[in-house]
Amino acid sequence: MAGSTFCGGCGNRLGGASPQAPAGHTIQIDADSKGQGRGYTYEVLHQPSFSLAVLQLAAETSIQAEAGAMVSMSANVELQSQMKGGLFGALKRAAGGESAFISTFTARGGPGEVTLAPGSPGDIAAIELSGQPFFVQSSSYLAGDSSLTVDTKWGGAKTFFSGEGLFVLMVQGQGLLLVSSFGAIHRKVLRPGERYVVDTGHLVAWEG
Repeated sequence: MAGSTFCGGCGNRLGGASPQAPAGHTIQIDADSKGQGRGYTYEVLHQPSFSLAVLQLAAETSIQAEAGAMVSMSANVELQSQMKGGLFGALKRAAGGESAFISTFTARGGPGEVTLAPGSPGDIAAIELSGQPFFVQSSSYLAGDSSLTVDTKWGGAKTFFSGEGLFVLMVQGQGLLLVSSFGAIHRKVLRPGERYVVDTGHLVAWEG
């Protein structure tokens, strides 16, 4: 496997500074779980067991999230649920273990706050994408920049027999991606050419 790998094991979250990706890689993972995107800032709180993502949206800025991920929001934040990609796109998402609907949160008339959490107690990792594909295990996608595209891809027989399902999600574009896990997320950055084995039942997301 090349690039960054996330293991959804239940060990303690590692502290310290974020490891540097190999030269030429454009993925950034914030060790302090704080950052900003185009028109919003984010912070991940209460890690690693009951993580909560807090997003501050500028006026008329949107963020997308998995249906049911919203914990709370400001009164001026507008919530819209839709089948992104039409019926075919919704069916593909359902096949990948995701909700057929995507929730879009937009701050109207001024800044607003949205808080998000996964359906099961666990960790949240914030990843900044810059155009490269990133693969996310089924059910681990939480939210992302409204410009990101999320597509369902065949994950191979290994994912099916491990109990993870037949499909994985491929996320592309520029901006924030939030992934979640049941238990803590351990980050592993590989050197060029390095190989590393992770049980598919504990794999959360990886660089394409």
